[in-house]
Amino acid sequence: MTSTAKYTDQSARRRLRREVPSAAAVLADEQDFRAMSRYRTFPFDDHRSYLRQMENLLRTLASQGVLTTLSLFDPVAFEKYCADLTLDPDRPDSRSRYTAEVARTGATLTYQGEPLHRLLPLLVEEADRQATWDHASAVLARAGDCPECGDDLARAAFARATQALQQLLEALGSGTHHLVCSVAAGDPSLLAVLHATAQEGARLQLAESDTLVFCTVLAAGFALRTPGGIVSRTTTGYDTTTGYDTTGDPAHDTVRGWSLRDGWPRALSAAEVFTAYCTDAETGEPIPPEHGVDHAPGLPLTPPPDPHHHG
Repeated sequence: MTSTAKYTDQSARRRLRREVPSAAAVLADEQDFRAMSRYRTFPFDDHRSYLRQMENLLRTLASQGVLTTLSLFDPVAFEKYCADLTLDPDRPDSRSRYTAEVARTGATLTYQGEPLHRLLPLLVEEADRQATWDHASAVLARAGDCPECGDDLARAAFARATQALQQLLEALGSGTHHLVCSVAAGDPSLLAVLHATAQEGARLQLAESDTLVFCTVLAAGFALRTPGGIVSRTTTGYDTTTGYDTTGDPAHDTVRGWSLRDGWPRALSAAEVFTAYCTDAETGEPIPPEHGVDHAPGLPLTPPPDPHHHG
């Protein structure tokens, strides 16, 4: 083989390498790292050093034009994966197979050159979002079909949840809204968070993935008629550079609340909102109210007809 042909082959392989994506699963916290350190073939003994090496590898791949999908490495899930497939967990190829599986089925982000310490919280957030959606979907699936008409109750509940969220955001109006929906279905309880920004004359801004999870959790509460609630915290006219509203006064927030009753959010009174927001959920002890936060009654939302509430 001539040197020219060899160079051409190497160049072709480099170009081809850019066509083949990579996957990496990272141990995000010290506890998970320690769990993997018990394996003899695991080549690291210091979490910080491990993260530095991982970031160097990711940067090298990115510099070569290689697209890398990043996911979280869960030692507990890895152990179960190996047990299910009768794999030896103390082998590098078992870890590689698990990484490929997580990249295919789990929460992922594409590495684009960010520092790993900034990317990992986003990856954890994405994993939590997917876990909540998976849990809520499984709970919602238990609703089954309407015994009277045979309709899919999960589908009907999701449509109803979408209507409820739309009404709620319209009622809240302009501002930056932080919504939390909690439903006592399963262990742990379902919890979804949604951020929305509404400005007069502008399109409502909210993340599609968060909206999907929020509506799925809310639908689970509707379908199973389980206890739950929604809390909104709204900031209006806030300037992020000054911390003041458009009138020059210090910005303040308004908190409102709804409880889930009979398959619909029912507005709480201002006193009920204050009690719910200023009580420690673990101990039941009162919590001092935050300065600059108003506790207002929930806004009434009109329930649509429920075709599956057969009389």
